[in-house]
Amino acid sequence: MESNAVEQVGGGITWFAENGMNIVMAIVIIVVAFVVAGFVKKLITRVANSNEALDDTLFEFLGSLARYAILAFAGIMVLERFGITTTSLVALIGAAGLAIGLALQGTLSNLAAGVMLLLFRPFRVGDFIDGADVFGKVESITLFTTDLITFDNQHIIVPNSELWGTKITNHSYHPVRGVDLTFAVGYSADLEKAKKAILKAVKANSNVLSDPEPWIAVDKLSDSSVDIVVRPFCKGEHYFDVRYSLPQAVKEELNRQKIEIPFPHRVMIQSKA
Repeated sequence: MESNAVEQVGGGITWFAENGMNIVMAIVIIVVAFVVAGFVKKLITRVANSNEALDDTLFEFLGSLARYAILAFAGIMVLERFGITTTSLVALIGAAGLAIGLALQGTLSNLAAGVMLLLFRPFRVGDFIDGADVFGKVESITLFTTDLITFDNQHIIVPNSELWGTKITNHSYHPVRGVDLTFAVGYSADLEKAKKAILKAVKANSNVLSDPEPWIAVDKLSDSSVDIVVRPFCKGEHYFDVRYSLPQAVKEELNRQKIEIPFPHRVMIQSKA
């Protein structure tokens, strides 16, 4: 019994003597890896914080990705210090990663699309966009989804892959927008008088800009009317106020000027028996 205990103690001392340097080096590698990984992550996130044009969410993700990559590389170095072959382990991890990637194919496509949206910035938080059959204000952009608030106050969560794979209209990209409106007057109306009446109603709107000036012209000659198109300009945030307030103002001004606004007529002729 005593000889077995002595042999075990001696074997432990021998193993420690042979692997003591490896243990010390493994501890050094782990400590250095944690320090370097933390420094690299802070450095990457600091780059985003120093420039307002860069997205914090994207660089936070890239920083975490770099940190885990450094720690994984350090783990492989530690295993190799003790003579453990990592080739088969790396192959096993690769096969598992492939299986997980196939299972999470949709999620990974959303992640890739989220990275592209955050990198190229086709829209920002607070913009009004039209995409993926949804129109609303961008509430937040994450790596997997984009949150939109519609005008009737619905909260809609759109997968990033649907937004990235479709046409996106950013209504807030330019600070000044034109509002195209069409009004019909009768063929007997004085066109110059009608245009002046329309411009008067348009310019009376406080949200319509004087520079650039509203643009107006005859658009086309319809079957029963002359169509006049007008394009006032306003700030992006006032677009819908102008769009939905001007028709009533123009109609009232045309009425005051006694300018005919045509509408469909149906004439009934009764034949005599």
